[in-house]
Amino acid sequence: MTTKSDAIKFLEDLDGPLSFGDMVASLRQSDQISQSALAEKLGISPQNLSDIENGRKGVSLKKAAEFAKAMGYSEVLFVEKALQEELNRDGFNYQVHLESLPA
Repeated sequence: MTTKSDAIKFLEDLDGPLSFGDMVASLRQSDQISQSALAEKLGISPQNLSDIENGRKGVSLKKAAEFAKAMGYSEVLFVEKALQEELNRDGFNYQVHLESLPA
């Protein structure tokens, strides 16, 4: 059985590391969710979602977690991807890896 994290790994193996927007767009399309439907779930406009998916806008770490919850994916994965993108955009040459701490 393929898990949702396996789907991300598969996509990255095909085309290298995905941006946050690429990841959202790829998962949304594979889950057969329209931009309008996902935007409504997130409380944002379809244009705002399009801007995020196409890399014209970034998201806060909190918003990345909201995306994960709305789409049914790992919060850690989405926050990690958003944080990596923010570091890259600011010129930091770091690799991000997050783990959930035990409750």
